[in-house]
This record gives sequence, C-alpha cells and structure tokens, in this order.
Amino acid sequence: MSLTKVVKDLKGRLDGKVCIITGGGSGIGFEASVLFAREGADVVVADINLKAAEATIERIKDKTGPIHVRKHAIALKCDVSKEAEVKKLVEDTLKEFGKLDVMFNNAGVWFGCKYAIEAIRRGGKGGSIINTASFVGLMGAATPQIAYTASKGAVIALSRELAVCHARENIRVNAICPGPLRTPLLMNYLNTDEKISRRLVHVPLGRFGEPIEIANAALFLASDESSYITGIEFKVDGGLTAAYVTPEEPGTSLPPKNFFKPSEGTS
Repeated sequence: MSLTKVVKDLKGRLDGKVCIITGGGSGIGFEASVLFAREGADVVVADINLKAAEATIERIKDKTGPIHVRKHAIALKCDVSKEAEVKKLVEDTLKEFGKLDVMFNNAGVWFGCKYAIEAIRRGGKGGSIINTASFVGLMGAATPQIAYTASKGAVIALSRELAVCHARENIRVNAICPGPLRTPLLMNYLNTDEKISRRLVHVPLGRFGEPIEIANAALFLASDESSYITGIEFKVDGGLTAAYVTPEEPGTSLPPKNFFKPSEGTS
C-alpha cells in the first residue's frame, strides 16, 4: 500500500480545517499549534515574536511525521493589540488557505473575534472561535490583579454574547478558563514552597495544570465533537472553582507531558 493511500485513509479530528492560533510561539499557543497540526489541521501560528512562531513550525514538522504530510503550517508575525495586524493576519490566512474554520484567540480577543467572524461567515458553513479567559474571571481573589481579573471577566461575557448573536450562522464561540498552570512565568513568581502551597491548597487535584491540558480543551472545542456547544465557560482548573475545602491527602493526579522542550526556549 502506498504512503499516499495510507495518508488518505488516516483522518485526524481537525482534518479539513484551517486554524489560526495567536500567541502560538509559546505556552498554550505552542502546545495547541502542534496538537492541532497532529490532528490534521492547516495551522497558522501567529505571534508577536516571529522567531518563536517559526520555532513552533519546526516542532510541528518534527511531531507530525508522515501521517499528515499533505497538511502544512505557516508562521505569521502579528501584534494582536493592533487592529490592522489582526486584519492582515486573517486576510493572509484566506489568501494562503482559502478559508478559515477555527480561530483560537489564545492572545488577544476583540480584533480576533471581529475579523474571524467575518471570514468564517464568508465560508457559509460555520466554525469555531475559542477565547482564552481564566478562572479569575469567575471568582475573586485577595491577590491584587484587578485589571487582569476584569479583562478576563470581559472575555467571558463577550464570548457568551457573540455565541448567541452568531448561533444561527453556526459560528460557535466559547471561552476556556484555565486554572493556575506550571509555566516559567508563574513558577518564577511562586519561588518558595510556602507560595506554592498557598496556591495548591485551593486545587482539589493538588497540582498545577500543564499547557497541553488547555490545548486539549481547545482541540475539543475546535473539533466537530463539540458541535452542540456554544457560549460556555469551559473550566480547566483542576477543580479549583468547584471547591470550598479541598482534601488533605496528597494528590495522585499526574501531569501529562507537553510538546515543548526546555531547550527550545521558555513558555
């Protein structure tokens, strides 16, 4: 049997879909880019740091192998805080692939939603928009992070409203609410056992989340498996928002491995 026949018969969960992932050069965006490509999507890795996005492309090539050789990924520079750059990102995606099915606004939201909805609407078949919010948009904290908390609450509210407005066009919009993740940024801040324990005492699973776990949630929302899901706050937080008092026993939940390798930089 030829490789072409094998490739044709093997289908991933995102086969036939074109996906933009912002913030794709590190962290959640990095993991999602590799994961989406492994599941058969054509992926546009967008990041303000073009070299980081290009490094993600190399990781995609390393991890996809021959199964989806007909698929490809491109890296594009984009500052998601600038409307003109987000507009160009979507336009360049349409020029390259002819359509847009999934927009994962892992970095930025408002401009990403605006231009993704227009592009998905042109296709006439609907699509999925996924916005990264946070568990802090759902609950308060004594740690002063008011601007961040307010912005994440806004992402949740915006996602819900867009979901309802565009439901009849089959454009689904959902918000992912991650719990605390084991990233260099947070771990550098939680630089003592006391600080770590102060955080983990609130997490029933007893550990920090991994970026790949958020990417897996995004994969579900991007796929047709979630075709009847829109307007939700998808909590991926180790049970944090469900708890008042957590178990005293040591946790036994083991974290999965990320695609990211420390030698490739920081996430």
